Amino acid sequence: MSNNGMLGSSVSKKVIMGLTGLFLISFLVVHLGINLCALLDDGGETFNIAAEFMAKNLVIRTMEIGLFLGFIIHIVDGLYLEFKNRQARPVAYYKSPGSENSTWYSRSMGLLGTLLLIFLIVHLAHFWVKSRFGDITDEYGRENLYLIMAQVFKNPIVVVLYVISQISLAYHLLHGFQSAFQPLGFNHPKYSPLIKVTGTAYAILVPLLFAIIPVVLYFRHA
Repeated sequence: MSNNGMLGSSVSKKVIMGLTGLFLISFLVVHLGINLCALLDDGGETFNIAAEFMAKNLVIRTMEIGLFLGFIIHIVDGLYLEFKNRQARPVAYYKSPGSENSTWYSRSMGLLGTLLLIFLIVHLAHFWVKSRFGDITDEYGRENLYLIMAQVFKNPIVVVLYVISQISLAYHLLHGFQSAFQPLGFNHPKYSPLIKVTGTAYAILVPLLFAIIPVVLYFRHA
């Protein structure tokens, strides 16, 4: 492949990475809003209503397919770019020239992404698989995903795993949020400061709220 072809391929991959990243960032806000309902002191009633709506709404179920595709494309694209970056610098130096101008998490997106992939598989096994293929009805015959959540977060090891995963997510977003806009043409002095501030706030607030949920449920049902 020519240099122009390789450059074009790299640029298109980064555009796809940015678009899928923004899609997943939007999804996290929706997912967080539903999960925060579990913190209401109503026995999980509001959370179960929201979860049932998401599970049975045809539009949402269709978007769920797009979400899975978005995850897969984002992961594969990220691994490809990480591989190409490592291939471009096969010799590992004690200190790379760019390390003084970049953060450790911006240089560790591959590792952080891998940790998040492992967490995603565990998370899907805990909730999505059970909600789609298992029996989540309570003694009254009602679907009760809140009950499953309460049972999962009775285990302190699981709670710690979820909290650590949100720390990984925070660092991933600190670099990924702003990076998602760059290949889309928003890398400009007029927009970059606002994107950076918004991205930093998002990267701290969203993972923090996600981490609070298992901690609160653990102490509520311990």
